[in-house]
Amino acid sequence: MDVRRRPPKQPSHHHQTSTSDPDPNLHPPKASDALPLPLYLTNGIFFTLFFSVAYYLLHRWRDKIRSSTPLHVVTLSELAAILSLIASFIYLLGFFGIDFVQSFISRASHDAWDMEDEVESRFIIEEDRRSPAAIDSSISAPVSRFMDPPAPLPSQEEEDLVKSVVSGEIPSYSLESRLGDCYRAASIRREAVQRLTGRSLDGLPLDGFDYQSILGQCCEMPIGYVQIPVGIAGPLLLNGCEYSVPMATTEGCLVASTNRGCKAIYASGGATSILYKDGMSRAPVVKFETATRASQLLFYLEEPANFDALAMVFNKSSRFARLQKIQPTPAGRNLYIRFTCETGDAMGMNMVSKGVQNVLEYLQVEFPDMEVVGISGNFCCDKKPAAVNWLNGRGKSVICEATITGEVIEKVLKTSIPALVELNTIKNLTGSAIAGALGGFNAHAANIVSAIFIATGQDPAQNIESSHCITMMEATNDGKDLHVSVTMPCIEVGTVGGGTQLASQSACLNLLGVKGACRESPASNARLLAAIVAGSVLAGELSLMSAIASGQLVKSHMKYNRSSRDMSTVTS
Repeated sequence: MDVRRRPPKQPSHHHQTSTSDPDPNLHPPKASDALPLPLYLTNGIFFTLFFSVAYYLLHRWRDKIRSSTPLHVVTLSELAAILSLIASFIYLLGFFGIDFVQSFISRASHDAWDMEDEVESRFIIEEDRRSPAAIDSSISAPVSRFMDPPAPLPSQEEEDLVKSVVSGEIPSYSLESRLGDCYRAASIRREAVQRLTGRSLDGLPLDGFDYQSILGQCCEMPIGYVQIPVGIAGPLLLNGCEYSVPMATTEGCLVASTNRGCKAIYASGGATSILYKDGMSRAPVVKFETATRASQLLFYLEEPANFDALAMVFNKSSRFARLQKIQPTPAGRNLYIRFTCETGDAMGMNMVSKGVQNVLEYLQVEFPDMEVVGISGNFCCDKKPAAVNWLNGRGKSVICEATITGEVIEKVLKTSIPALVELNTIKNLTGSAIAGALGGFNAHAANIVSAIFIATGQDPAQNIESSHCITMMEATNDGKDLHVSVTMPCIEVGTVGGGTQLASQSACLNLLGVKGACRESPASNARLLAAIVAGSVLAGELSLMSAIASGQLVKSHMKYNRSSRDMSTVTS
């Protein structure tokens, strides 16, 4: 990329010595430059001509009316006067639009110093905000020629907006509401960030994305988007159906490894999944003056007769919300109340939060001295590893199992049943226990969960608890086959809301047949997605464990996770 700077401003003393003969290169061309006389003199001549000719013609027409002479009979002087009136009128009419015309010309010639090579990248930098070090660092890294072509220079109006954002006059977050154009807001914000930081964003794409679709939903103050390749693993044969699993990742070998696991499962007759629990949780924390008073609320919540009334209040928040359980846990005079409910095809955090808010308002009538410290007291527990999720579950709790034949293990996975059973015991169970793992009794469940989450528009941060998994491997059928299973109690997924509405993520959900909400059977799409995640994790565990058992892990990563491409040949 050829990064250019705006020509430096001339020192003030140079301007003082050359005011009588300014350098034309320092000023953009004006519409008035085409006039033979100065603009003020030309305007004065045409104003005088217009009113003088108009007075002459009116005077002549009054005489004709008095003498009954036809008005259409004109002399040569009258004809010249009419033509002069028309010409002066046209000029004066155009005069009022000259600023409009000049603004178009100035926009077309904006920053003409950098228009000589339109193919090259352009990066306008405000001089008084850049240090020499920042200038040098901004041109140090080459950019691939496969990137999008550079955006055109901003118009004068957009240039003014960029300067206002840089100066702080206009808050960056208010651009969308001010302009009513999300793409234009992102473009202006992007240019302002480049000028403020002195760093180029040429490698970050801007075009080709619907910024309106993320407004108020997915991301604030966007300046572009990150490209993540999506690979396909499969077909995954699960519960008698085949699924092509989209995985968004930048880790080489991950998709290939999962694909090999899918092949082994398919060749052995497929996998089976069981969803044994479905409930999203939210746990507010409340406080009382004394622990005695807090315990009174605890007893109130544990009373079965009160549950129905609280469930009715909770369920008013949504037609899909159904309160399942309330689990109060005291800590001194604080009480942590874990609500668990069904949420349909949504992941459900917002849904359960609204229901909890309704219940808290209801409880404050019965317990007016109750102080709500926070809608979330970390007993939920969201986006953090926690024993309460590992034991009680959160979201969808799924078990996925398969029986892999000895022949497939030898021919496809290139290992043996005894080697896999021993490795799983020593690595996934004993090794994780020694490490003090919480929900991490597996080889790499988080790899597969994260890749599917990103591809299908889930919350990537919820990979933390969603990757809680214990992998079990046992010899069966007198040691001829291998029974393998993954138990995942906290898969937090949804097929509506959040990032699932974006075009790319929606396409991946559609590929799996779980796009949107299922009207016939609410929650079935989200549950199927959770089952596919568990089945994919099963495939990934099988393949990685086999690679480790056979000593092929390093070799495969050197083949698929290391680029031998000479990047110097693809940069400019």
